[in-house]
Amino acid sequence: MQTSLKIAVVGSGLVGSLLAIYLKKAGHTVHVYDRSPDIRKINFSGRSINLAMSNRGWKALDGVGIGDAVREIAIPMDKRAIHLVDKLNFQNYGQEGESIYSISRGKLNRKMIDLAENAGAEFHFEQKIWDVTLSDATLHIGESERGEWEERKYDMVFGADGAFSRIRHRMQRQSMFNYSQEFLNMGYKELNIPANADGTHKLDKNSFHIWPRGEYMLIALPNLDGSFTCTLFMPFEGANSFESLTDRKMVEDFFEKNFPDSIEVIPELANDFFKNPTSTLVTMKCFPWTYEDKIALIGDACHAIVPFYGQGMNAGFEDITVLNEMIEKFGNDWKKIFAEYQISRKPNADAIAELSYRNFMEMSTKTADEKFLLQKKIEKVFSDKHPDKWIPLYSRVTFSDRPYAEALAIGDFQNGIMEEVLKLDNIENIWNSAEVENKILDLLQKA
Repeated sequence: MQTSLKIAVVGSGLVGSLLAIYLKKAGHTVHVYDRSPDIRKINFSGRSINLAMSNRGWKALDGVGIGDAVREIAIPMDKRAIHLVDKLNFQNYGQEGESIYSISRGKLNRKMIDLAENAGAEFHFEQKIWDVTLSDATLHIGESERGEWEERKYDMVFGADGAFSRIRHRMQRQSMFNYSQEFLNMGYKELNIPANADGTHKLDKNSFHIWPRGEYMLIALPNLDGSFTCTLFMPFEGANSFESLTDRKMVEDFFEKNFPDSIEVIPELANDFFKNPTSTLVTMKCFPWTYEDKIALIGDACHAIVPFYGQGMNAGFEDITVLNEMIEKFGNDWKKIFAEYQISRKPNADAIAELSYRNFMEMSTKTADEKFLLQKKIEKVFSDKHPDKWIPLYSRVTFSDRPYAEALAIGDFQNGIMEEVLKLDNIENIWNSAEVENKILDLLQKA
């Protein structure tokens, strides 16, 4: 337990709610603010991508004893189901028994707020934070940006208020604050596959379903009620884009041609397409993440990433794991805690941003490429035989808690080896042979 402080967490999303639980367990008074209504009292749909919980996320939840409560609303996915235009392929994610877990964002957020309230955190909804005084951790709250503001003073403020954080906005106006944001030229739209009449799933429930089509793709993740949350990723403009699909018939014809096996299972396709918003995808980087011992950013507020590795939430939760490790190491020295937290996390946040961007290329294009699928088969066979010598990149990111930066570096090294292996004559027929195994061992030995 630390010396008790009065701490404000701005943002009641997944990271803010989990952080509140950790801070309460450390002995602090915690007030959580959010400009939106209480998510538990409203419908939540239309712009969500289901979450894919993996090892880093579970570690953070288990660290405060709430992992099992969340497992009750999670569905394991042990493989990709790759829907090509004319066939269906399956690709296991990791070793036997290794899965990522599909969770509805709305369901998880509601549960996290309940768990944080049970731990003693106090939530204040529909409270608009417009500014923060960095030097003394004072929040400025009001109905409008130009109206009257009320001041609420705290010992410390955490900005967990997402990619367009108001807390970070104030920090950006310091000198020597680095900031960048980059939007993809594509967006996403939520669609829905309902359950069968008996409540069962229309597709394999333990798969992450992908329809890879190069510049655009469709994904589907299972829900507990038998439905799937689908997400269509497409460019905003161009030949195959959101801009190009302007009426119901064009949408239906586009899906009939490009995602033929999805037509039967998305009965409200055109309605959902025009009802649900088209959302943007942004990568945001900044530094520093903290101000003295008063203010700290966490989660998307300091490292928003695109969703193609399923690591946004996991990375945010891992921020909290690392912050907690610093608390245990440095006690009440918050300046030291904050300094070490940001130094530890920044390189890893940058690494997962890069990996997430690259994984879009893998999911949308390479999963339909025979050479890529062959490479994955070779890696699987070799890593099964030599687990001490080869852990595939995906497993390093998803099924371990080793640093993201390490995974990125080793992944690049391994890819260089695989490029050499794939040049072997007749590799399509000898991929599962002693010759290939020895070639990889030889290249590892020379490195």
